[in-house]
Amino acid sequence: MPEATSSHILYKLHERRRVRLRIHYPSDLDQMVLRTDLDWDKDISPIAIDRAGSFAEFDFETTQPFVYLKPCLQRPSGLLWATGPNGLVVATRDDIRDGYPAFHSPEEGTILDVIKLDSKILNRQHSLRIYLPAGYAENTCRSFPVMYMQDGSNLFFPQEAFMGQDWGVKEKLALLNGMNAIQQMMVVGIFSAERMQEYTSPGYMKYGRSVVEEIKPYIDSHFRTIPGPQTTGVMGSSLGGVVSFYMGWQWPHVFGNVGCLSSTFTHKDNLVDRVLHEERRDVRFYIDSGWPGDNYEVGLAMAVALAERGYHYGHDFLYFAFPNAEHSEHDWGQRIHLPFQFFAGRPAVISRAREMSAAAHSA
Repeated sequence: MPEATSSHILYKLHERRRVRLRIHYPSDLDQMVLRTDLDWDKDISPIAIDRAGSFAEFDFETTQPFVYLKPCLQRPSGLLWATGPNGLVVATRDDIRDGYPAFHSPEEGTILDVIKLDSKILNRQHSLRIYLPAGYAENTCRSFPVMYMQDGSNLFFPQEAFMGQDWGVKEKLALLNGMNAIQQMMVVGIFSAERMQEYTSPGYMKYGRSVVEEIKPYIDSHFRTIPGPQTTGVMGSSLGGVVSFYMGWQWPHVFGNVGCLSSTFTHKDNLVDRVLHEERRDVRFYIDSGWPGDNYEVGLAMAVALAERGYHYGHDFLYFAFPNAEHSEHDWGQRIHLPFQFFAGRPAVISRAREMSAAAHSA
């Protein structure tokens, strides 16, 4: 049972707000109830059950600006509480929120064994490390955004990583999930091979094609993904940031979110020139670097090029420079939460959903 909180004493709106939730689960909907920090001992029963849609709908009112909650299943032996952190619902939203609990799964996500995938385009094998969010296997109602990340051997395990230092991606995502800060996602780590060739021009053309035409179709056909560009990203550091930018610029209908950490722009690519002279892409870009060194000047040049072409800071591009940060896996892992929040943070997701709804109504 969750610990009691005193938020109802500290914070209060000046009006009552209605909260509507749909809790999706593949079975046992008749046994589903909700518990909240308004009163952890009180069941909130569903107002409707949609078996075809596999969800139970809940409705309650509050004067708090936020409410913590847990879906529960009623069992003869007592309540079975959902695993993982308490869900956080902010009462400042008017639409229906969706929840996807798990009751029998570990609280953290799962990293799969390395998957080998033949590439006809590159005439070699890809090695892939895939992170699946907590509850993926249990709650089959949910599909997920996907982030494709370069240098996949550096993401999860120190024994695989360059100089024994990984990014700690699993731990960072678990922390962000515990904060209720981001929309949960899959991560596909793509191991590098000839990175000096495949992450720069002209080699990144064939490599990018292989990701788009071979890796992504495999992932979309074998896992529950949300395949559109709004929910598909690509990210990397150093030369991995260069090839990630290239892939987003070349295939904006595939990758709508691009993260580039400490990227070596203009070393063996013409991407700054392309940004300045080609048609603007409907893509969100995250650019950063450390200082001094760490490709600070060329990262700044790319960020300014995006601003010159009409990208709006904080909306469709974000740039940071980190004083005294070094060109290392450790430093990239320390700030990976920033692009994750820019692409999948709750305010960002809600804002973009509103934009798409407004655009659809005006069309």
